[in-house]
Amino acid sequence: MAQNSFGNIFRITTFGESHGAAIGVVIDGCPALLPLEVEDIQKELDKRAPGKTPFTSPRKEKDKAQILSGIFQGKTTGAPIAIVIFNKDADSSKYEPIKNLLRPGHANFSYIKKYGIFDYRGGGRASARETAARVAAGAVAKKFLKHHKINPLAYIHSIGNIDAQTPNATFKTLQKKISTSPIYCPDFKQSKLMMGQILKAKKDGDSLGAIIETKVDSLPVGLGDPIYEKLEANLAKAMMTLPATRGIEFGEGFNAARMKGSEHNDAFIMRGRKIKSATNHAGGTLGGISTGMPLIFRVAFKPTSSIMKPQKTVNLKGESKSFSLPKGSRHDPCVAIRAVPIVEAMTALVLADALLMNRCAQL
Repeated sequence: MAQNSFGNIFRITTFGESHGAAIGVVIDGCPALLPLEVEDIQKELDKRAPGKTPFTSPRKEKDKAQILSGIFQGKTTGAPIAIVIFNKDADSSKYEPIKNLLRPGHANFSYIKKYGIFDYRGGGRASARETAARVAAGAVAKKFLKHHKINPLAYIHSIGNIDAQTPNATFKTLQKKISTSPIYCPDFKQSKLMMGQILKAKKDGDSLGAIIETKVDSLPVGLGDPIYEKLEANLAKAMMTLPATRGIEFGEGFNAARMKGSEHNDAFIMRGRKIKSATNHAGGTLGGISTGMPLIFRVAFKPTSSIMKPQKTVNLKGESKSFSLPKGSRHDPCVAIRAVPIVEAMTALVLADALLMNRCAQL
């Protein structure tokens, strides 16, 4: 399994399994002298942690981060930053009765066919547990971006068939609305309907899908490198490496296919002394390069694969079986809720890398 790293200059490598001893990440390429404390990382991990509301998995993981290297006297040294998170509430016994069954919607089948072996305890390396390591790395990237006054913000755009109305608010106002919502949705009225749908699906032993929107204001012009390092291409790759993602769109996205060129083109105008566009149908990029307009994209997440309803499957011998999760299994009724800080982290990693790459653009 050779593909566990992401990024060019600001590069991460994650390790560990869902029910192993620990998970973690090594970060290469972070500039020296960046102020960084373990609290900066813990703050982000706490957003992703399960067991805090009835809308997420009841698994109790405090996700306490430990920095092993790369920090001295509260600042980065330029050396690799190693962060480890020890697993504390892993209960592998629930997976013993189903270890020989192919779990619908899960990676058991494809992993076994590719590698000849699969860590069935919670999904092993395929588990969303791995994303905690990405959030830890993203916390470092966010600290670097904040130094450059760049703040990515992700939130729930829709759950099931309910859409939120994103308020046209300042970063701080929007951030406050998101942080005070149990499901990271800035639309309090619609979020109540969403939470009702989640609880109903949970009661029915089912799950829901969702869409997460990300917005980044104050992005400088010039991030992204044609042809194969376009900003939206790297963001798309970053998001599609996350478990349960099924699609991504920028700006108008798929709706652009229903528009005319005269409707979709963003006219250039002068705002003060800066060139901007009157609209932002493109979502903040042209030719794979940031334009200085807000970067806007949405990521679709499928319904959580682990549901309490019985499902048809086969065992490793190909024999037809009925699959049911063992009593006491712990899963998210809507996996996208805890994916909000993960999407934000991956956005930060891509932007931090693009910012460092951009230093090579001109004399």
